[in-house]
Amino acid sequence: MKRKQFEPLEIDTFEVTVYPFPKHSHTYYEMIYIFKGCGNHHINGIIIPYKAGDFYLISPGDEHFFDVKKQTRFCFIKFNDSYFDDHKHLSPDLLSAASPTDIMSNPLLKEEKLIFDEPCKTILKKTVENIIEYNAFNKVSDSPIVFFQVLSLFGLIREASAKFLHIKVDHGTPKKEDLISYIHQNIYQPELIRITVIAKHFNIADTYFGAYFKRNFETSYRKYITDYKLKLIERRIQSGQMTMKQIAFEFGFTDESHLTNYFKKLMKISPSDYKIQQAFI
Repeated sequence: MKRKQFEPLEIDTFEVTVYPFPKHSHTYYEMIYIFKGCGNHHINGIIIPYKAGDFYLISPGDEHFFDVKKQTRFCFIKFNDSYFDDHKHLSPDLLSAASPTDIMSNPLLKEEKLIFDEPCKTILKKTVENIIEYNAFNKVSDSPIVFFQVLSLFGLIREASAKFLHIKVDHGTPKKEDLISYIHQNIYQPELIRITVIAKHFNIADTYFGAYFKRNFETSYRKYITDYKLKLIERRIQSGQMTMKQIAFEFGFTDESHLTNYFKKLMKISPSDYKIQQAFI
């Protein structure tokens, strides 16, 4: 099911014990703030536990739903492409580094939960509350006040994502961050992370690349790739949302048997036994 929206910006808040929507995607972008409650957020085959104060980004093409464990109050800030296009005259130069829709579409922001420390945690909550309060009295999509409140949310996202070396939301960051961002974005395409390809992409001699990587990241390139890929595969097996055949296809394995042997060699346990083991942890 793909949900549609026609207003440039809409605000929706509700409190439930059972999430009212099945797994779905959108034609628009969605920021979700959790005021209270807890449960699991299912997004693109990944399960991420949620609690009060958490903030999620959903873009067109993402599939998600919430499994509510404790009564939860949600706030949804929904906008489409036209919202920022209509407010270009108000947009600061900062947005030229990375547009809000670029940030919302960053696949790495789906894999990791953004952690907001104080005072950002309090500012985030108050900003969402400000938008909700304005929405109770006025049309939000035409308001410059609300537009700047929404922009401040993207400032908070930038600050929170800066804690993760592998998440890059702006252009022009140091080569070390560029390198990790490239690896994480292309981990699903083995041919793009071969040393000869990645070394050429960053203008580093392939004979020197291994030493360059180990000096900067204190681990070998091969081990880094293996550990990160294994981490993502573990998450998918734990979630139970994808078959081994689907996981194998996603990560470029030749077939399910190839993935099973890969996992068993590294983890010393089969994927099926690993899933059973994790269920009791």
